[in-house]
Formats: sequence, structure tokens, C-alpha cells
Amino acid sequence: MHLFCTPSILKCLAFLSLFNVALAASATDWLSRSIYQVLTDRFALTDDAGTPCDTAPQLYCNGTFKGIVNHLDYIQAMGFDAIWISPVVTNLEGNSAGEGDAYHGYWTQDITTINKHFGTSDDLKALSKALHSRGMYLMLDVVINHFASFGLPNDTTISAYGTFNAPDLFHPQCFISDYNNQTNVEQCWLGDTTVALADLNTESQTVIDGWNKWITGMVSEYSLDGLRIDTLKHVRKPFWPAFQQAAGVYAVGEVLINDTSYASDYSNFIDGVLDYPGYYALTQAFSSTSGNMSLLLETSHQTQSLYKNGAFSTAAFLENHDQPRFQSTVHDQSLVKNAMTWSFVTDAIPILYQGQEQGYGGGNVPANREALWLSAYVTSNTLHGHVTSLNSARKAAIAANSSYTSVPMVVSSPSESTILVSKLPMLAFMSNVGAFGSYNAVGGGYQPNEALVETLSCKTLNADGNGNINFASTDGLPMVCEFL
Repeated sequence: MHLFCTPSILKCLAFLSLFNVALAASATDWLSRSIYQVLTDRFALTDDAGTPCDTAPQLYCNGTFKGIVNHLDYIQAMGFDAIWISPVVTNLEGNSAGEGDAYHGYWTQDITTINKHFGTSDDLKALSKALHSRGMYLMLDVVINHFASFGLPNDTTISAYGTFNAPDLFHPQCFISDYNNQTNVEQCWLGDTTVALADLNTESQTVIDGWNKWITGMVSEYSLDGLRIDTLKHVRKPFWPAFQQAAGVYAVGEVLINDTSYASDYSNFIDGVLDYPGYYALTQAFSSTSGNMSLLLETSHQTQSLYKNGAFSTAAFLENHDQPRFQSTVHDQSLVKNAMTWSFVTDAIPILYQGQEQGYGGGNVPANREALWLSAYVTSNTLHGHVTSLNSARKAAIAANSSYTSVPMVVSSPSESTILVSKLPMLAFMSNVGAFGSYNAVGGGYQPNEALVETLSCKTLNADGNGNINFASTDGLPMVCEFL
């Protein structure tokens, strides 16, 4: 297939790919997708009033399902064909503990009803329908590990938990004290005495059956295409295969740890794992002009060898709602663009957290949960354009090579400051030399006078008579090249 680097062609290829929507989306179906993470309360208001949203008090800012529907054009225009939204069930109500509202969706109280702050059940169905009419997927965040209460729960508190309203359905109270003890991690509680997260007894057949019935119903009622599973490592591994089978769709789980060997084992129990070890290596590699590129290379090789399906078993990200934004500490835009590029050029499913494209720079929680409407959804900034180009290049490569999502990438490091991902027909160069640096790399083995296009700048690179191409970047910018 011949590729011509014009914005209209690349966008057309991306647009056409949106209409291959499966009724029950499998892991294979998701591999060609890219995901835009939506923090529902902070993405869009129903009325676009531009209401201020101070992150510090951790209160609801009133983003809704309807607001998301109203701004799907914004997401789709960047080339994303899937969104991941916050947990949707009813959460703890009020701020009586002084810890803020449950605007994030992770303080579950009743899984049988929808969080009224986000909208109604019909509003969620309308969002699903709107996405599917565009050929886009809907991924729902789900919390299986725990239910929440202000203070330690008692019988009265637990009686309000709907499906799981009996004390014997929870593990005895103990807060996690030893993350090197897997039983302690799985059976003791997250949270604290201010907001306790009561740990469900997933050894109980009643709990197993309850969750499996619930997820089957949710997928059916809201036409879900995928799941993001919170706190995956806090639930025993044998629980997950039956849960995923009950869901019948792709699921990717959160295993928050900087240990590839530990995280990768979960790929034997569930389709995908959020690549936290890769995240830590990625942020170190591009944190400064002296970042550790060799660690990123080593981690990517470990990912390919240890996960069940290599990096195809992972989802890659640079930011999310639980970690400080990359630009809270890194301000060199060359480093930022290089770091952002990685997730879109590897075997992993790429995820972009809302606000990255706007250059948001909030630090730790809650500062990293800014309202996107305060950006006015502008599309003229350079990072927005960079993300759009990355999505277009990835979709063009997928369209050009039917085995793009099944043949593993080859990752190498031509120098201590550069890393190369070869994934035909794509070659991606990234570096941490920074905005005041430049780099050169000579690649051989091409046909004499063969041409490649650098898709981020739309410049053509030509091989010499010996089949060598000089890949040269000024200002330390990444290069994503594809064959013409």
C-alpha cells in the first residue's frame, strides 16, 4: 500500500477504520484502537457554562454523560476511537469525612444504581449509542475489590450496599500493612479509618456469582465494549477468568507496581494489564536530557518476554488520574513530545488521559484532575496536533500492514540518548536530547533511492544509492517514519 503524507489522507484512513465495530469486542478488536481516558466529572458540563472547578476541595464539578456526548467530535477529531469513562455506579454521598466527594467514582456504595451526579441510566445508554454510531468503543471503569464508607462500616452501613449487604461477604477488617505479602494485599483493606474501603470476600461463591451476574447485566444493558478494572492485584487471581468470561468483552486491569515480573503474571488471568512498569521507565527516560533510556529499553524487552502475549497484553500511558502529570515536572516540549510518542508506536494499546493534549500540568492528586472545559477544548495548540498526527500515523500503519497488531515490534537503542521502535511499515525514533539538541542515525538495508515519509512533519527521506537513510532530527523532536 502506498502512503502519501497529507493530513486529509491520514485522517481519512483513521476515519474509515472507525466503522469496524464488533458486537462483543475482543482483545484482538481492541489492539487497533486508541483510548481517550475521560474523568467523567471533569470532562464536560451538560450546558457548557464554563463553571469554575477548583481541584483542591475534591468536590463534584458536575461533568456529565450528556456533556461527553456533546464533545465526542473533539475526541474523535484527534483520532481516538474508544473512550474509558469513570465508574458509573452510586458512590458515597457527601463530604462528611472532610475528604471530598466521590467525584472520581471509586467509593462504591450501590452497584444496582447509576451515580446521579453523572446522569441517568438513559443518559449512559445515550452515550453508548452515540459512540457506537461513530464506530467508537465504550470502556467502563469498574471497582470489584471494595465498597466504601465514612469511617469503619457497621451492620447498618453494610446493609446499604445493595447486592453485597451482609458482613460475611467481606474480609475481616485489617488495613494492608505488607505489600510483599500477597494474602495481605488481597484480603486486607485499602483506605483508612476516615474513608474505609471494605474488602469483598472474593473467595465466597455468593460474591463470585453476584459480580458475574452484575457484569453480564451491565455489558448487556449499556452495550459495553470493554472494561478497565480498578485495583486488580487486590483481588485473588483465580477470580478473574470467570469474571471476564461473564463480561464477554475485553478487560484491562490496573496493577500498580514497578515490577514487570509481578505485573505480567496477571496477563495469564485477564486480557490486558495497564503497563505501570513501562510507565515508570518511560517517565524516567524522558524526565530530563540525562534520563535513563537504557531502562526503557530493558523494560520493553522484559515486557515482550514476560507477558502472555508480549506487549500486546498491555495498555501504555504517560499520564492518568492517579499519577502526577508529566508536565508538572517536565517543561521541555521536545521531551514532552517524545514521551507522548512512545505509547502510540509500540505494540501496546495507547491511552491518553484527558488534558494531556492541552498541556495540563497538575501534580499529585487532586491537582491532576483538572476540568477540561477550562481549556475551551481548543485544537490549535501543538500538543493537540501532535496527538492527532500520532493517531493518524498509527492508523495508517495498521491499514498498510494486516499483521501490524500481531507481529511484535523490535526495540533498540542506537545511542544512549535515542530509542528506536521498528514496527513495519513504521519506524519511530525518540530521544531525550531536548529542545536544544539534535540527533542523527543512519539506517541501512533499504532499496536504493527508496523513500520514507516522516509523518509528524510530512517530510520525505530518501535512501542513497547504497540503501542508507540518514535520520536527522533538529530540536530533539521525535520522528515517526513510514514507507511511501
